[in-house]
Amino acid sequence: MDQIESVAKACQLLNAFRNDRETVRLKDLVARTGLNAATALRILRTFEQHGLVARVGRSGYRVLVKPSKTLRYRFGYASQGEDSAFSQEWSESIIQAARAENVELLVFNNGPSSGDALKNADLMVREKIDLAIEHQFNEQIAPLLSARFLKAKVPLIAMGAAHAGATYFGGNNYQAGYIGGRGLGAWAKKEWNGQAHQLVLVEMTMAGPLLQSRMIGVETGVKEVLPELRQVVRLEGEGNFGDTLKLLRRHLSRTRARKILLGAVNDPAALGALRAFEEAGWESECAVVGQGGAVEARKEMRRPQTRLIGTVGFFPEKYGDAIMRIAFDLLENRPVPPAVFTRHRLLTAKNVDHYYPNDILLKNAAPG
Repeated sequence: MDQIESVAKACQLLNAFRNDRETVRLKDLVARTGLNAATALRILRTFEQHGLVARVGRSGYRVLVKPSKTLRYRFGYASQGEDSAFSQEWSESIIQAARAENVELLVFNNGPSSGDALKNADLMVREKIDLAIEHQFNEQIAPLLSARFLKAKVPLIAMGAAHAGATYFGGNNYQAGYIGGRGLGAWAKKEWNGQAHQLVLVEMTMAGPLLQSRMIGVETGVKEVLPELRQVVRLEGEGNFGDTLKLLRRHLSRTRARKILLGAVNDPAALGALRAFEEAGWESECAVVGQGGAVEARKEMRRPQTRLIGTVGFFPEKYGDAIMRIAFDLLENRPVPPAVFTRHRLLTAKNVDHYYPNDILLKNAAPG
């Protein structure tokens, strides 16, 4: 059937608005549609005259009609698991953002199993997805996952471990570790007059160099503030509460050090370590910093006299919108950097209510 070219261009421009809440600049509409600026501007002015779009500011436009409900794309999302509030916030953010952008999202749960991650990748390919979002930490299977998507010509956004050929999204791990380390060192300098005796790093080596750089950042940050600190102990963990609790129980039964600073790879590990210190009656001999800004850690920091002195916020509740922007850029052939990082802030008892004022509504968030 023949189409009217001018009408087709007008429809293309109208459909370039992802929802009726966003304000889009002319140059961004041109990038989304491939139309030249003069043509796009003429169409927008016609739309404006007929009440289909509204001008916002000098160069922005907002659509006044509901965009078509026809699904734009089909994405696959494989999560690391839903066993923590942090993971749940992360996943819910992606699910909600996909819904807002009219994207069909197929959701899979990798959990801790490498086999499940590989099976889920095969399922996504069979479902003929347009793009894959992969969240898993096992560096050893990352090349296998990448190969599956590459063979199927499916763009991949990877979180957790780095995947060859994928766009990485997530924390700037060295920077996040450094922020936490500086905060830990500053606390010791103020509260202990700088007299910390030992730095314990709870690592997760299975995730490879990305998460390892987080712990290097912690050590660097602490030593910049406390250059005299010499004793560093590295504990190989799995990044969860129970495993870290056991690791620290064992370590505390052997060490003679007091005034211990501890940097953990994530918040579950930080809370597991904190529990071990409490069990041993060593609360006054420790200071702990976590990574992630999970709701469990935020609740713990509101507890009087806690020795969780901070956690570096990753703000997972905002991941979805950022991931959708990357996905559309990849699918619409716009340039995308190899890594897109989230912002980080050190959350403490003093500022946690500023960043998360609604936490009081979360009744069920409890450490551990």
